[in-house]
Amino acid sequence: MTLFEKLEQSSTYIKNIKDIKPKVGVVLGSGLGAFVDQIEDKVTIAYADIPNFKPTTVEGHEGRLILGKIGNVEVAVMQGRYHAYEGHDMDQVVFPVRLLARLGIDSIILTNASGGVNESYKAGDLVLITDHINLSGMNPLVGPNISELGPRFPDMTNAYDQNLQKTIIAKAKENSVDLKQGIYAGVLGPTYETPSEVRMIRTLGGDLVGMSTVPESIAANHLGLSVAGISCVTNMAAGIENVKLKHEDIKIQALKVMEKFSALIVSVVKELGTN
Repeated sequence: MTLFEKLEQSSTYIKNIKDIKPKVGVVLGSGLGAFVDQIEDKVTIAYADIPNFKPTTVEGHEGRLILGKIGNVEVAVMQGRYHAYEGHDMDQVVFPVRLLARLGIDSIILTNASGGVNESYKAGDLVLITDHINLSGMNPLVGPNISELGPRFPDMTNAYDQNLQKTIIAKAKENSVDLKQGIYAGVLGPTYETPSEVRMIRTLGGDLVGMSTVPESIAANHLGLSVAGISCVTNMAAGIENVKLKHEDIKIQALKVMEKFSALIVSVVKELGTN
């Protein structure tokens, strides 16, 4: 079965459960899954039940697709994601994003938990991703191009849509969210970076570092989707503060900002529904 046939099989399965054509897709990162409480008229489908999906293995990534509404806007939310460091190939990592496109979304909001490289950040900050640096050595478009999905050489000049960024900035102000802006450096993981690697990322222009999002952004741009990225700084990157990094602490910090994170995403989604 080809990748395109797998996407058709998965989308048909989902449409048979809930007849929906979502306008906006959201991918939730570590510890940010509680956002789904904001969704109304929702249907929840476990990844393990969707053809061609696999269960998630990382704590804080529940592995569920939630279909429903925020206000009058139909949404599809991925509660948890796949990472290459789990042993998944790139096609699996970006399969959920490609599936959301087959379901009908035209915009996607990618969220994540990240380490702060920019020393003006602090744990708990929300940061609008304005661009990214791919340091993973991997790209989901390697291999034969699937023309039904997009062009062989997609342009990444505006990997994060300018209009979406303006909307998010405006809604952050309305919701009194102190939204920072920065460039996200994507690494493979699963080890946290060394202090020397963090200094390298800062030298290259990175403000944030994490182990996700970049492959999804590439795949979404290939599909012609409008992409936005919002990162929750759950800790300062290695060497900035004299503390050891633990995944448990990252989840705890993400939960602390859940209220303002949820308010911001809800506000943005409702605005996108008017466009």
